[in-house]
Amino acid sequence: MSQIHALSDDQVAGELRKMTAFIKQEAMEKANEIRLKADEEFAIEKSKLVRQETSSIDSSYEKKFKQASMSQQITRSTVANKSRLRILSSRQELLDTLFEDARKKLGDVAKDEGTYQDLLQNLILEGAYALNEAKLQVKARKADFKLVNKAIEGAQSEYKKNISKDVAITIDESDPLPEGSAGGITISGTNGRIDINNTLEERLKLLETDALPSIRVTLFGENENRRFHD
Repeated sequence: MSQIHALSDDQVAGELRKMTAFIKQEAMEKANEIRLKADEEFAIEKSKLVRQETSSIDSSYEKKFKQASMSQQITRSTVANKSRLRILSSRQELLDTLFEDARKKLGDVAKDEGTYQDLLQNLILEGAYALNEAKLQVKARKADFKLVNKAIEGAQSEYKKNISKDVAITIDESDPLPEGSAGGITISGTNGRIDINNTLEERLKLLETDALPSIRVTLFGENENRRFHD
């Protein structure tokens, strides 16, 4: 039968120290494990927050960049449109001035009788070709009757030469064009029911309308933005 020996005080104290050291070691290992896990969770959460903030910043930057880009495009477009409108307005003012100057100078056309007579003959001849009738009447300023009679003779001769038939053209002296007119003629046939206005004022109006595209090209060059041409 074995005997149970009682531990001495030193032995008890030694055992207590061992137990205390073991508990302390376990506690330190557990604390270190908790610290490592906490650090890992902190690093994960930190990384997650950084990614979220980075994504938010990128999204905000992209949005602001698009807004700035759109604003810049709008500003550029607005400036370009204003500039284009100013250019168009200036060009139109120039054209208006040119035609207004031309209107003021229409009265000078009749001062050179030789040139004016040739012009009257061509205006009469143009009307005769268009109407293609045997009898025609011409209206003119009373001051131009003499030149118009000479122009009629030339026109009749030219008409017969080109069409191979006669045309009788007379001046309607009962209803002359106003003396304030710049000149030119009107010509009619079919008892006056068909009338062609070949006064200088009317020809300038036609020029202002029909020849305007070619005048624009002459003055300002081709429009680079125009896709179709007549």
